[in-house]
Amino acid sequence: MSNDYYDEEKRAWDEKKGLATIEVHETGEIVDAAERARIIDRIKVMNKVGDAVDQDPLADAASHFIYDRLMEMTMEEALDVLERTANDHYDDVNFPSDALDRIEKMLQGREAYGADEDVFELDCKLEAVVIKFHSPYPEVRAVTDPFDDPTIPVETFRAYVLGAIWVAIGSFVNEFFYERQPRLTLAATVLQLFLFPCGKLAQLLPDWGVTFRGTRYTINPGPWTHKEQMLSTIMVSAASQMSNFMSFTVAMRSEKFFHLQWVDFGFVFLTNAASLFFGYGMAGLARKLAIYPVKAVFPTVLPTLALNRALLLKETKTSINGWTISRQKLFFLTFVLSFLYFFIPNYLFKALSTFNWMTWIAPQNVKVALVTGSFLGMGINPIPTFDWSVINYSTPLVLPYFAFINKFVGVILGGCALMGLYWTNTKYVAYLPPNANTIYDNTGATYNLSRILDSSGHFDLDKYVEYSVPYMTAGHLVGTGALWALYTCAFTYICITDYKLIIRTGKLFWNALRHPRSKAFDDFDDPHSRMMRAYPEVPDWWYLAVFIIAGALGIITIAVWPTTVPVWTVICIFLFNVGMYIPTVIIYSMTGYAMGFGAFSVILAGYMDPGNAMTNMMVRMWGYNVDEQSETFIADQKIAHYAKLPQRAVFRAQLVATLIQTFATLGAVEALFNTVKDFCSTTQPDKFICQFPRSVYSDAIMFGVINPERVLSTLYPALKHCFYIGPLTAIPFAIMKLKWPRKVKNIFPPLVWGGSTFWGSTYNYTYYIGGLYAATAFMFYVRRYYTAWWTKYNYILSSGLTAGVAFSGVVVFLALQYTQTSVSWWGNDVVSAGVDYARASSLKEIPAEGFGLQVGQFH
Repeated sequence: MSNDYYDEEKRAWDEKKGLATIEVHETGEIVDAAERARIIDRIKVMNKVGDAVDQDPLADAASHFIYDRLMEMTMEEALDVLERTANDHYDDVNFPSDALDRIEKMLQGREAYGADEDVFELDCKLEAVVIKFHSPYPEVRAVTDPFDDPTIPVETFRAYVLGAIWVAIGSFVNEFFYERQPRLTLAATVLQLFLFPCGKLAQLLPDWGVTFRGTRYTINPGPWTHKEQMLSTIMVSAASQMSNFMSFTVAMRSEKFFHLQWVDFGFVFLTNAASLFFGYGMAGLARKLAIYPVKAVFPTVLPTLALNRALLLKETKTSINGWTISRQKLFFLTFVLSFLYFFIPNYLFKALSTFNWMTWIAPQNVKVALVTGSFLGMGINPIPTFDWSVINYSTPLVLPYFAFINKFVGVILGGCALMGLYWTNTKYVAYLPPNANTIYDNTGATYNLSRILDSSGHFDLDKYVEYSVPYMTAGHLVGTGALWALYTCAFTYICITDYKLIIRTGKLFWNALRHPRSKAFDDFDDPHSRMMRAYPEVPDWWYLAVFIIAGALGIITIAVWPTTVPVWTVICIFLFNVGMYIPTVIIYSMTGYAMGFGAFSVILAGYMDPGNAMTNMMVRMWGYNVDEQSETFIADQKIAHYAKLPQRAVFRAQLVATLIQTFATLGAVEALFNTVKDFCSTTQPDKFICQFPRSVYSDAIMFGVINPERVLSTLYPALKHCFYIGPLTAIPFAIMKLKWPRKVKNIFPPLVWGGSTFWGSTYNYTYYIGGLYAATAFMFYVRRYYTAWWTKYNYILSSGLTAGVAFSGVVVFLALQYTQTSVSWWGNDVVSAGVDYARASSLKEIPAEGFGLQVGQFH
């Protein structure tokens, strides 16, 4: 159903204003104007719009559609829908608690609900019709329609061309600047903005085309549609991100790291393509687990859908809590303001971005910097920043509030553990910075790999004993231990709490393989799945073929090139990925928290092939890049599900986009090596210091060359306990959720562990405290007390602010920072005036003979 539905009904309403009765129902049923007014007033109350709405709240196509379904629904049908909703969503973390309470009172009867018969019946029908014909979730209703028009052009020539162009640009730029600290990113929202005017310009092309089998194919089928825009956006979103394998390539090729001469174009291209398409195949096979179920909300994709609607779908002007501005105007207003403001904290007045004001009092006081500092220290600061790029690190206007709070609790607990380790100098961490992902030797210098290798590049035990064991910072220890606990906790928790979903999905997948012509959507009865039945499905065997071919290609490249990586280790990580993907994709679909398996894969590789750094890197790449790419693909397929894009069109678009990304990211890395002087040096003037390759290099030394058994047994044996601490924390909470689902539904142990992993990077509380304020304001207070405003504007506000920052960041770098054009004054200089910025201080002074284990105390 298109917006013509809105036009016809609105004209009918306008013509009959003031009459005693109006005809609004498709069957010709006559509804009294007073009755309609009463229904409108009730909708305003139910939606918490308030008295500010002075226009017809049914003045858009979606509301008219729901109104007609309301006229058709019987009370018996409504109660049946409400009963099934209460049973299905009683433990759903994303289903509004007030709505669930209201439904339970409705099911108890009119007296329990506390209303007269007419109001009670109307409220029951209204609640049921929205759930049955739209979505149980207000955030999903805000960015989707309850109807679809299958005749709207989607898979057009111009959609592919524009998508391909911006995939190539986005992939190249994002990969190029990924090795910079801080990295610069052309986010999907920015690329979505570029697509919009390009699509409008494409309308000027001549209507040239051909007719094939009764269907006309033309380069200009008419106005640029929201479905074309969304198909191009999915191409951009799926493939404009950097590929983590390119960072592994940097670690392999760079003179600052392993400097492997045999890593050539063929190896990099084939391995990169194999890892990406392997993840793509996994995403397609998980559709019945994380796309079709209505509980798979995917909160991270909602801003993309909101922006697409704001740009291309017309909107009826209404007043909500006094706001009459359209979504499109709000987006462009916030985009421009965010773009201009970014120059202030990031170029003209940098102290506003890194507001480490407590260190200004005593710039050379190490303890003050360690506790409050934004660079060296913990970042314990009630007002840490005025920069949206820092506040938005935790995506506070996107993640559900329960998910944000669970992660923040984990950040606090991890920070407390870090401080406890650091101030007690456990495992010599007080001789090092509190939070860095570099490994050090016993003099506090970055660990020198060449000092423990023989002339052939292999581990030399005698040299190792004469040199030093590798030391981790307190933050690195906390982050690593939390990661290991997170994996086992997530697997255990989801297997217990969502065992019914896993079993049901397994049966559906097996039945699909046995009966390839069966339709998967027949097993799902939510509104969006019903609408998607109008389009041919992608058979599971298509994705299975991609999955198998990509895996085989990855194994072949490992066997043909001199990687020294045993093939069986890669096969093991394939199986591990498949097993762990089930619980993690469920967590991602409900909470927006994505987990990679890089750190866990590092340990597995170290035990499977000790002493081999290449095995460690390749297994880590397959353990991290595959799952991260798969989660990107599956999120984009959920966008297509919400936007009603044909599955086969999305399948083709994602394949094309992934192939383009493979070439574009490879070209970006070549450009880095050929054009950036002193690439990957910590003193590189343009900050291309290669943070992630440096982390890969450090872990490959510690858990690859030296091997985890030697490191963990000698220096960090407590880390081994994290593998079983994870399940021990998951089991009691999982049992409580099964027994008291309503009381503990917002407690999510995997997210708490996920918050603690935050300390394994170079970040601190600075990047979460500002996000806490924003999340509490918008995702809790505004969402609860100004629901209509939040529904209409929240994701648009987030998209506008984020897009402005991303675009402005690229402009500032290219136009000002890259040309070393700077403004020197107190507001810029005070940030770096003390020991906080230097990051070289520690709680304890390193003795002349070094700290830690001495020769003879380790082997």
